[in-house]
Amino acid sequence: MTEADIDAVSAVRVRGWQTAYRGLMPQAYLDAMSVAADAERRRSWFGRRSPEVADLVAERDGEVVGWACVGPARDPDIAPGPQELPAPRPTAGELLALYVAPVLIGTGVGRELLAAGTARARASGYRTLYLWVVRGNTRAQRFYERAGFVPDGAQEAYEVGGRSVPELRYRRPLTPEPEPPPPPVPSPRCGP
Repeated sequence: MTEADIDAVSAVRVRGWQTAYRGLMPQAYLDAMSVAADAERRRSWFGRRSPEVADLVAERDGEVVGWACVGPARDPDIAPGPQELPAPRPTAGELLALYVAPVLIGTGVGRELLAAGTARARASGYRTLYLWVVRGNTRAQRFYERAGFVPDGAQEAYEVGGRSVPELRYRRPLTPEPEPPPPPVPSPRCGP
């Protein structure tokens, strides 16, 4: 993701919230979300973000149609504590966000972003990847479960528009990419 992608990423994120969280968050809050305000916050954050955080975009015909963000896990129960620092690298990563233009949900864009985010997490040395899903977002829960994520029992709620919104934490172990099998060895011929 480049700074030039920010407006498009904000549009994908805001429209994603308005679609995915309908009925799960106050409608007045969702209706009041602004792409311009989100882009302004994102621009401010973009220059200050940690180099360990990776923003990935999916494009179709030159347009941003999806966005994912991966970085070190933030939860104290899975992130390195002060007694472990300075650690060479955190061992747990987090999928901080994954949104797809609502009209393209179910077309493979989300799977491509998740695969790219998982590859980035693996390349960063993370052994486990975590994420949070709003409880009741069954489409997202099924999507992540099909990709090998399982709920780990952690739950947390935060306030959105004066309403408590519960989230469930999911995790997936990241094993190293399997080595390609060696080429077949020709069998020796015996006989006359």
